[in-house]
Amino acid sequence: MRSFISKLLFSFLILTTSLAMAQSADQARRLFDAHKNYKETTLTQRRFKQKDILPLIEKRKADPLYEVQSVGTSFEGRNIQMLKIGTGKKKVLLWTQMHGDEPTATMASFDIFNFFEGKNDGFDDFRKKILENTTLYFVPMLNPDGAEKYQRRTMQGIDMNRDAAARQTPEAVILKGLVDKLAPDYGFNLHDQSPRYSAGRSPRVATISFLATSYDYELSINKVRERSMQLIVGMNKILQDYIPGQVARYSDDHEPRGFGDNVQKWGTTLVLIESGGYVGDPEKQYIRQLNFMAILSALGSISDNSLTKENREDYYKIPENGRWLYDLVVRNATVKQSGKTFTTDLGINRNEVSYSNATKFFYYSKIEDFGDLHPQYGSEELDAAGLTVEKGKVYPTVYKNVSEVSKLNALNLLKEGYTYVRLAPDSNTRTLGLYFTTSPLHILRGGQPAPSGVPGLGNTATFILKKGSKVKYAVINGFVYDLDNFKGNTGNGIIE
Repeated sequence: MRSFISKLLFSFLILTTSLAMAQSADQARRLFDAHKNYKETTLTQRRFKQKDILPLIEKRKADPLYEVQSVGTSFEGRNIQMLKIGTGKKKVLLWTQMHGDEPTATMASFDIFNFFEGKNDGFDDFRKKILENTTLYFVPMLNPDGAEKYQRRTMQGIDMNRDAAARQTPEAVILKGLVDKLAPDYGFNLHDQSPRYSAGRSPRVATISFLATSYDYELSINKVRERSMQLIVGMNKILQDYIPGQVARYSDDHEPRGFGDNVQKWGTTLVLIESGGYVGDPEKQYIRQLNFMAILSALGSISDNSLTKENREDYYKIPENGRWLYDLVVRNATVKQSGKTFTTDLGINRNEVSYSNATKFFYYSKIEDFGDLHPQYGSEELDAAGLTVEKGKVYPTVYKNVSEVSKLNALNLLKEGYTYVRLAPDSNTRTLGLYFTTSPLHILRGGQPAPSGVPGLGNTATFILKKGSKVKYAVINGFVYDLDNFKGNTGNGIIE
């Protein structure tokens, strides 16, 4: 009889756990699908400034749902504000953009505010559950000075996430003060990471990465940290339906200067979320949607304590972040050099360069590695087996300005092996602030020598791939153009 009862209880536990998981997945799906109804329409790309979110904060000061307060000023004197929402006992502190060039969760935060303001949409019970059981404290854009320049560090040149102990930045002082004053039960440290992280040793980009930060070098696990692991396990399960195999976790090596590690040590269950890359989503709008869904789902599990049903050991089943990705890998290309022939791979990265007061960017691409890259992957790959990589030719005509170049038939030039076009020596492209072109060509300023020799390590990623005498592909500034299926709007050309 005792054995029968034990089996019955075990079966009941499995059934209720499975039912809870199904309900959680269904709720997440509904949130994911409904995101379009709550997406903040004034934030459409990553490079917004504090001035763009101030009206969104200001209009909520008159809304009784919120309590908005100034919590201090940045190094350059910008007002940093916190929005409080909810009346529950469990306190949750969420901060975004402590690195100025990491804005995805800031966008998602304003989507979440719009969600909490909704009604009669099928989510009223879910909203009520969260707001009656938690009090949420949002600090959107903790580093407004960095956001102004779209740079990681504060205007003092300090990485705020390495300033938790010394607290030499006013922004770090603000955050530590909030942790001390609020004594939050839970914290969300919301970041962006490089789109070149992989989920483990795989070709899959780590779209979302998590970390249950360690509070000591021994990587100890107390109840505070265990809850962060359980929260992450729950979010990972949900995300696998949308980005299968593209969730990763950071190494949990202890960083004594980091806010995540210290907040965990100070007694707050801390979850670090990093928004990485997703192919075809350069402005991270899909990743923003995932943040919206995952954060709200986590708040739901905090509010009803369902997070405790998760097995912390499943946290370690999430693959670690790997550094196995390039933006582009050209594989198996033939090189002819000094009368000899060999085969190589080329690993190419496209780096963002800010302009127009860091509200816009262009890509400048370099060959980051050259040789056998079989352990690495590319977010984009081109198999160049049977093709010879060569430096393109310089077109003999010299042009007065970039607008003249833009009128050229780029496809015809590329088919003839011309990748470089030269400007006259008196061209004022630098004065005009011109460093890139929408044409798929590599423009050389007057006096700028054309690259010599075989394209190799450290060179700008401009070259051609030939089969016999025919040019099959042109790679201009790291973007691939198939000359048999030409699409001229693949990326941007470069002016050097």
